[in-house]
Amino acid sequence: MSIYNKLSKMNKFLLYVNNMRAIIRRDSLFSDCTDQFLNPCEPEPGDKVKIRFRTFHNNPDMVYLCAYDIKMEMHIVETGDMFDIYETEISVMEDKVEYYFEIVSGFERCYYTKLGVVDDLPHEYFFTIVPGYKTPEWAKGAVMYQIFVDRFYNGDRTNDVENGEYSYIGGYTEKIENWDKYPAAMGVREFYGGDLQGVLDKMDYLQSLGIEAIYFNPLFVSPSNHKYDIQDYDYIDPHYGRIVDDEGELLRDGELRNSRATKYINRVTNKKNLNASNELFATLVEEAHRRGIKVIIDGVFNHCGSFNKWMDKEHIYEDNDEYKTGAYETKDSPYHNFFNFFENDDSRWPENSSYDGWWGYDTLPKLNYQGSKELEEYVLGIAKKWVSPPYNVDGWRLDVAADLGYDGEYNHQFWRKFRKAVKEANPNAIILAEHYGDPSSWLQGDQWDTVMNYDAFMEPVTWYLTGMEKHSDSKSENLIGDTSWFINTMKYNMAKFHTPSLMVAMNELSNHDHSRFLTRTNGVVGRTAILGPDAANQGVSKAVMKEAVVMQMTWIGAPTVYYGDEAGVCGWTDPDNRRTYPWGHEDMELVDFHREMIRIRKENIALKKGSYLPLVGEYNFFAYGRFYKNNRLLILINNGNEEVTKRIRVFNLGVRRDATMEKLMETGEIGYSTYCEQYSVDNYYINITIKGKSAVVMREIVRE
Repeated sequence: MSIYNKLSKMNKFLLYVNNMRAIIRRDSLFSDCTDQFLNPCEPEPGDKVKIRFRTFHNNPDMVYLCAYDIKMEMHIVETGDMFDIYETEISVMEDKVEYYFEIVSGFERCYYTKLGVVDDLPHEYFFTIVPGYKTPEWAKGAVMYQIFVDRFYNGDRTNDVENGEYSYIGGYTEKIENWDKYPAAMGVREFYGGDLQGVLDKMDYLQSLGIEAIYFNPLFVSPSNHKYDIQDYDYIDPHYGRIVDDEGELLRDGELRNSRATKYINRVTNKKNLNASNELFATLVEEAHRRGIKVIIDGVFNHCGSFNKWMDKEHIYEDNDEYKTGAYETKDSPYHNFFNFFENDDSRWPENSSYDGWWGYDTLPKLNYQGSKELEEYVLGIAKKWVSPPYNVDGWRLDVAADLGYDGEYNHQFWRKFRKAVKEANPNAIILAEHYGDPSSWLQGDQWDTVMNYDAFMEPVTWYLTGMEKHSDSKSENLIGDTSWFINTMKYNMAKFHTPSLMVAMNELSNHDHSRFLTRTNGVVGRTAILGPDAANQGVSKAVMKEAVVMQMTWIGAPTVYYGDEAGVCGWTDPDNRRTYPWGHEDMELVDFHREMIRIRKENIALKKGSYLPLVGEYNFFAYGRFYKNNRLLILINNGNEEVTKRIRVFNLGVRRDATMEKLMETGEIGYSTYCEQYSVDNYYINITIKGKSAVVMREIVRE
């Protein structure tokens, strides 16, 4: 008979109690790749890296770091009444490091990955370190502001596009005299006169908002108002810049041939105008930098425009000896292999229209990088030019970047070259790309820094708060207020990023491609051509808009305000989303609200570079925290219509048992408040009443 069997029942019970292992407090387990838990968080090859993991105080038996196919025991380096911090150190070389944590208590074990606590180990959600992968420090959590220049402010009326100045897509250009006019459903030829001088004139306003970077839609010479059909990558469009020599004639009625548009030709090919425009842009960048504002420009390198000097389908450059003959006119053009001509025999020239166009549009010739080393080198030179003196731009936004070449592998190769060129010229320049879907293959430290964050911000936030698709093309009522879906969607999509790329991801609510967020709050499916522009203004909810802005300004990444969103501008998707900024009749409540939320973001380091932790996920109610060292914030979103009273556990943020928290922002159906009301924490819980359709931002008061 064993010794155990000889023990009395009481002794057996005491033996059990004395040897019992604590159940793992899973809700207290935490780590991420911010510098609180990974130091340095952007290591170089050869660096020693300290990795930390948080547990409930005196809870698990063991914590292991699992990396390099080995399991390393971690040791407690900090302890307190709330948490223990485990740490170990590893050396990183050039290869990517993937790791996760294993937590053991008795016979219980679990794992911790980017998804949080898991019982199995999906490899794609391991934490990762990419040695040498750095994103610009200035961009981490920076507040950005997107400007569609033609619709922002007209600061120089001498450079306005004139009626009949040239023809585009079968019609004449139109100068819009009424700044408040809604864009036409086919308004690509409408010009309102916004320009770079207008941006300079409104720099005080931009600075007063508190923005830290301007992202410009394309600025280069182009015939459209959107300018995604580049005519000349070397120069700022004089209609945005300066026209110092303005000779020539407008097109006559009935004449659509742009070879006769001599005024336009002189404006956009005369080097006096082009150089003066570049100089103005350099002045703007210098002024922005003086005010602490960075500048990002739009790079449209997938395709150019039929007006482009390399193609010259419109005969803009053919009589100018300073320019070489375009590929449309002769097979012998030095730019012939810049494009993919489907019919290449000599008989197709002059005026060979058999070239590949982006989505089949002949106004958007697709660039043929894989067939032209010269084109590749030229564009890499453009990449360097604008981030170098005298322009000193702080980064590129890349249009439809994943579809650059005809071959997927070539796309990756090109962007590696692009990154090398840009970073050698300006190591602090950011490279962010327009991208839909999983961006992970592009975010490996050798290509893009980050993306326009549709999947891990714009789309889930829009569905959650409004039930609307981002173009206002459909509605899903079941997603409104589904907090569990929202948390999980964000968790899985955020896990596709390395932390350096997530911290600089462009978090927008609206932009030039999608409906205005304020319009989405009306829950109406439609476009301007069907319902008319006025319908975009009807039934909107400023309360829901403010909820969204609170989330935008408290989320991980770089919140980016689309010009006019802060002033209450509505609009269906393109082109209605490109309405003018309403100078003189802005919604000043919304403007001031944005200003306050930007201030709150900038004053709290946790919102720029801290950790994120979801706390409560109930139907129509979401509570989450951001924390960095002693800066701890609680954000509450009530998307329901009714007032609710909640008891929120703040222990996992590191908030003390008997702390005091202060309210920094409270929004509602009417107005907002920054009254600094204080709340006592009771045994790690805070009790608070939150109005319907409202958001609250709170912060722990740090004791001296």
